[in-house]
Amino acid sequence: MKYGLWTAQILLALVFLFAGGMKLVMSDQALTEGFPFPALFIRFIGISEMIGAIGLILPGLLKIHPELTAWAAAALTVIMIGAVVTSVMTMGVMVALIPLVIALMSAFVAYGRWPSGAAMATREDAHERELARTS
Repeated sequence: MKYGLWTAQILLALVFLFAGGMKLVMSDQALTEGFPFPALFIRFIGISEMIGAIGLILPGLLKIHPELTAWAAAALTVIMIGAVVTSVMTMGVMVALIPLVIALMSAFVAYGRWPSGAAMATREDAHERELARTS
C-alpha cells in the first residue's frame, strides 16, 4: 500500500502542477472560453492546485507533519468534485470521466494517509506520558 500511495501522490502532484501552472500562464480569454467562471477564480483554482501538489509530496518527503498530505489530498478531491460537476454541465459526461478518475485517486491518497484513530490515540498517550514524566 505504501508504494501505491507514493505512486499515486507523485502522479497527482505532476498532474496538479501542470494543470495549475497552465491556469496561471494562459490568457484570460483562453481561460474563460467555454467556462462560466471568471478568470480570477480559475487562477485561484490553479494556485490551489499547485499548493495542493506541493502538499502531496513535501510533508511525507521531509517527514514534517505528514498528516498534511491527507489534508492536501482531501482538498484536491473537493476541487476535482467541482471539476466533475463543471465538466458534466459544460461538456458532457464522457469528458467528466478524467476529473472523476483524478478525484478518486486523490480520495485514495486522502484515505490512505489519513491518521487513524488508533495512531492518534497512541500519539496523545505518548504526549501525556512525556508531560507526566517531565512534571
